[in-house]
Amino acid sequence: MVNNNSKIKIAFGGGCHWCTEAVFQALVGVNKVEQGFVASNGINSSFSEAVIVHYNTKYITLKTLIEIHLYTHKSTSNHNMRDKYRSAVYSFSKAQNEAAQNLINQFQKEFNDRLITKVLPFFKFKPSRKAIQNYYQENPEKPFCKTYINPKLCLLTKQFSKFVDSQNIVDK
Repeated sequence: MVNNNSKIKIAFGGGCHWCTEAVFQALVGVNKVEQGFVASNGINSSFSEAVIVHYNTKYITLKTLIEIHLYTHKSTSNHNMRDKYRSAVYSFSKAQNEAAQNLINQFQKEFNDRLITKVLPFFKFKPSRKAIQNYYQENPEKPFCKTYINPKLCLLTKQFSKFVDSQNIVDK
């Protein structure tokens, strides 16, 4: 299994990458969040908005990251924008893929509807243009941040407070 002091990465897609980026930037143990577009392979080879999360398992686990991901985007909604906003966990190894799939299966019992979040192998990443990276950190007063990101950060502080670094939440 993974060493408790390991610094590793995993990628997440679900909703707008501005929202996903802000959620993971707010967490203790997350060292870096790369915002952009991720592709897997096969039928999931098109790029979809996502983030790569670099984290330290000494402070936060894969289980917690996946749980937060499932609760901070529409993980049970198979809406018509799923090509642009694929609900996914992108793994960087076979072991990580298996662990993520097992965790999603475990979390299913907490949701009334079926989770549509897929566990896919990471294949390729294209970063967002610099002007929109760290969107929430740079623009907390923008209407988009107040309307879409702040509710996710409020959920974080209520449901996952022990994992939140409040210094990374600009506007609560």
